[in-house]
Amino acid sequence: MRCEIDHLVVAAPTLASGAEWIERALGVAPGPGGAHPRMGTHNLLLRLGESAFLEVLAIDPDAARPARPRWFGLDDLGPDDAPRLAAWVARTDDIHACPPDLLALLGPIESMTRGPREWLITIPPDGGLAMGGALPALIEWQSPRAPAGAGLPDVGCALAGLGLRHPQCGRLNELLGLAGLVDTVAIGAGTPGLWADIATPGGLRRLGP
Repeated sequence: MRCEIDHLVVAAPTLASGAEWIERALGVAPGPGGAHPRMGTHNLLLRLGESAFLEVLAIDPDAARPARPRWFGLDDLGPDDAPRLAAWVARTDDIHACPPDLLALLGPIESMTRGPREWLITIPPDGGLAMGGALPALIEWQSPRAPAGAGLPDVGCALAGLGLRHPQCGRLNELLGLAGLVDTVAIGAGTPGLWADIATPGGLRRLGP
């Protein structure tokens, strides 16, 4: 199985707070996204080169609460919590080929929509972050099949590097190897999480500690 980085997820209490956090960090503002009816969430988007993007994700106050936990740990965010780089998502052309050992951690494959876009994505049943966000969710774009970032306006930003931390970095390395992702990220021991270096019009900036 081969995957590649698709997008980064910034979890925020509100889209406004997430947009402000991104603009302070990168010097550019994310643009309009849309709503995810099944999850009761909505997002803003920022292109990071030809095939990657960043999404600011928040609970949609106008949407009904879903019958299941929301994704990417959003139910654990309080109204006064700061936005943070919470997770990353890796793209594949055949999500059903995901090895069982990896799928057991990533969660069931769910169908999702945002406007005309349709995709399959792994979501843990509790809505949490696999290995604290160090392990990516997997996504397979279906309609259209092109990554969502390809259609976003170019504001001069690009993903320059992605780093992952986890106390069991050997196990993390093994799991990423199942998805063919080891050579695309930096892996180190530490508190579970991630960081991303973003090339911006104002120079190289880092999201995450």
